[in-house]
Amino acid sequence: MDLEKLAQVFEPALIEEIQQCGTLQHFKEGDLIMDYGKYIRMMPVILNGTVKVFRKDDDGNEILLYYLSSNESCSMAYSCCIEAKKSEVKAIAEDDVELIGIPHAKLDEWLCKYPSWKNYIMRSFNERFIELLKSIESIAFHKLDDRLIEYLKEKQRITGSSVVKASHSLIADELATSRVVISRLLKQLENSKKIILYRNEIKLLPALDQ
Repeated sequence: MDLEKLAQVFEPALIEEIQQCGTLQHFKEGDLIMDYGKYIRMMPVILNGTVKVFRKDDDGNEILLYYLSSNESCSMAYSCCIEAKKSEVKAIAEDDVELIGIPHAKLDEWLCKYPSWKNYIMRSFNERFIELLKSIESIAFHKLDDRLIEYLKEKQRITGSSVVKASHSLIADELATSRVVISRLLKQLENSKKIILYRNEIKLLPALDQ
């Protein structure tokens, strides 16, 4: 089990415990990692890859809440795991993902035992809270075309690539709108020389930042 990346976050004694009791898991692109209504027995810490987390309303409509990448974890998973509640979110592998599952019994124990774990959990809650506020602000105050541009830029930041691999339908689902609307806005961006559209791929051009 290669936990080298965690050395940037946790002290050696904690990494040793993670190695002893954690469960290494691998997921392919598109795999379901957590689902609505399921009990969460372990808290995931992402080692490699990117995970996207969704929330569903009473009518079954989904919205993308945030992304998780290397050394990050889902605060909602932590909360559900601690309180033995069913999951209120769904997590899907954006690409190939490697994560370590931390068992329920260790979550509280490590809060008292390891300062780095307490800092990690508090920082995780803070980062997810800020991301949720940004999502709410985007939905409430920003036009859909602005949200689409920010969505594309966030994909670029996470992957480190100027080519975003996503269908128009997928983008529409994640922005809680229709495919027709997304296709129209993407075509406008292409006509403005800000992106180039391919089949299920979008190349971001420097003009998108202007």
